[in-house]
Amino acid sequence: MGRPKDNGPKLIPDKRLDINGEPLNPAARDYPSEFIQTGISAIDGLNTLVRGQKLPVFSGSGLPHAQLAAQIARQARVRGKDEQFAVVFAAVGITFEEADFFISDFRRTGAIERAVLFINLANDPAIERIATPRMAITAAEYLAYEKNMHVLVIITDLTNYAEALREVSAARKEVPGRRGYPGYLYTDLATMYERAGRIKGKTGSITQIPILTMPEDDKTHPIPDLTGYITEGQIILARELHRKGLTPPVDVLPSLSRLKDKGIGAGKTREDHADTMNQLFSAYARGKDAKELAVILGDAALSDTDKLYAKFADEFEKQYVSQGYETNRSIEETLELGWQLLKILPKSELKRIRDAYIEKYYPQE
Repeated sequence: MGRPKDNGPKLIPDKRLDINGEPLNPAARDYPSEFIQTGISAIDGLNTLVRGQKLPVFSGSGLPHAQLAAQIARQARVRGKDEQFAVVFAAVGITFEEADFFISDFRRTGAIERAVLFINLANDPAIERIATPRMAITAAEYLAYEKNMHVLVIITDLTNYAEALREVSAARKEVPGRRGYPGYLYTDLATMYERAGRIKGKTGSITQIPILTMPEDDKTHPIPDLTGYITEGQIILARELHRKGLTPPVDVLPSLSRLKDKGIGAGKTREDHADTMNQLFSAYARGKDAKELAVILGDAALSDTDKLYAKFADEFEKQYVSQGYETNRSIEETLELGWQLLKILPKSELKRIRDAYIEKYYPQE
């Protein structure tokens, strides 16, 4: 509620704001178009985050979304701009250990110097969970639109927020909707997500990365389902990849960033970005199909090309997706790695990349 967590002196505010925010005039919105480099290849190369976007992380219970969020908070920056960058972090109903992980990670890496933290733990009142994300976004709006900062808002875990909303709604004897959640869950989530964005004439911006754990890993559950409608894509963490030891276990095929086309290309990342991205997606999908076929019919059923695609899929997961939580790759390194992996396939298979780019960027022996 704006009280210092470490029993420090009371805050003396510069300004008091309504945490429900002011509705943004749609005509005043500026189109998100600037690339944010997170240093994570699976996001930068394939599901690019753009400044002013809201890109949620769909995770499951026990998956390492906390490490991924800390890595993004630590590494994210707008390329080629020397602008002030701040992180607003809201912990909603998480355990003490998880909150402690974030605080100590921010301290260790120095990210705490540019971070504002709002913390509501699992043993705090449910009613405070409803206010926590709104307070965080209000602080972000102040930093973005009055202090001209570029703000990254990370909220974890929105599933706990929705549970608190359901609890309060039941106590108020409101008519329940799908799975007992209130019928206005969609509207309620939209009032938070839609506060991300950029405003014409202002340099500051708000980019949101809400994190939610899907109950029973179910994408059709009301919380991820409604979130997917409101936000511009999603990053999905897969349990199968986590079991294989991939870090971070980002499942690139169902993941999506609807604004990625606006934030990549010449002058933003590199001219060959879109083509290589499409080729990597296509090759990985075909490689996974080939591996499934081999499980049913045996390796003998695969053609020589299919075997190369299967090999590509394995190497892609090992080298491109799995990079650890401490590696910070520039977009150039990510694109070069993509080209190195595409070398596994014959040149004739690179049908989604323009010949001019193959001549210019294809790795020579």
